Amino acid sequence: MANRHFGSTRYWLERSKDWQPRLSFKGENKRDWEEWRKDASDRLLGLLGEFPERVDLAAEVEYSVQDGDLIRERVVFDSEAFASVPCVVLRPAVMKPDRSNAAIICCNGHPVDMGKDPVAGIRSGPEWEASIALMNYNYGEQMARAGFLTIIPELRGFGERNDSEGRKDVCNLNYVKGSILGAYPLTLNIWDIKCCIDYLETRAEVDPGRIGMMGLSYGGTMTAFTAAIEPRIKAADIMAYVNPFRGFGLERGNFCGSQVIPEIYKYFDTHDIAGLIAPRPLLVEMGLYDECFYFHDLNKGYEGVRGIYEAAEAGDSLEADVFPGPHAFSGNKAFAFFKKHL
Repeated sequence: MANRHFGSTRYWLERSKDWQPRLSFKGENKRDWEEWRKDASDRLLGLLGEFPERVDLAAEVEYSVQDGDLIRERVVFDSEAFASVPCVVLRPAVMKPDRSNAAIICCNGHPVDMGKDPVAGIRSGPEWEASIALMNYNYGEQMARAGFLTIIPELRGFGERNDSEGRKDVCNLNYVKGSILGAYPLTLNIWDIKCCIDYLETRAEVDPGRIGMMGLSYGGTMTAFTAAIEPRIKAADIMAYVNPFRGFGLERGNFCGSQVIPEIYKYFDTHDIAGLIAPRPLLVEMGLYDECFYFHDLNKGYEGVRGIYEAAEAGDSLEADVFPGPHAFSGNKAFAFFKKHL
């Protein structure tokens, strides 16, 4: 009797059994790392596809108000034709416009409806309050209170940039729309973060050589991919993202169209993407009770990153924050990490 198979999940798992991404790092020393880094960087840029054409940012500060010991601003700039990026910018009220201060780009995770606001400490209702309480989610606000200028951009398909009229599959919808044009939400969001850096370089408060990035979940995806290809990011904090594609992706389907580009797992696993940040400082946060990305998978991802950093002779630039908590911003090491490296 023929052995029939109807399910898609088993099909993808069988197809990826013993899968080895073609450019996953397998080296042992600095020479291996240098050769891999060049090939891997070139391949990743190729997979991301074309970035949009640069336009004048035409940045506007729509308001600037004092909120306790912080200045809270709404900033909007253009990242390409037909695409504008609303952001919250936070800074200590005592910060001087003397080009001496560090800045951190803080990216949000899901769900798409709240977008950037909870990360910026905006509490628009019970859901916003609950997300901040559950995930310690207002890290953009917390880092500003710690002395940094922070910018929290609205990513495409999230919050103010979600015009899908209540659809729950907006990330996948935008991925399919973009894919028929050869453009991907992840690539476009990376471009918007590159434009955030362009904007930060114009700020009177900011030292352009002291810009970092951090994010939880999808924000971790954004931090890993953007820092991998953008050398102006001098230090990065990836929270709850670096874990094998086969587990959270192919087995559990715990990802969306905003998190992937075509053929990414053909060449790389997530630890390879994060490893491309080397030798720059990197903090990887992992919650023991994370039910979104399981700790045993996060730990595998971290070990892969550690192997790359050690081969690059940059082991001292990599830190781990393992904490007894859920899918969240730990806050145990990030403040000291960025103060040290920015």
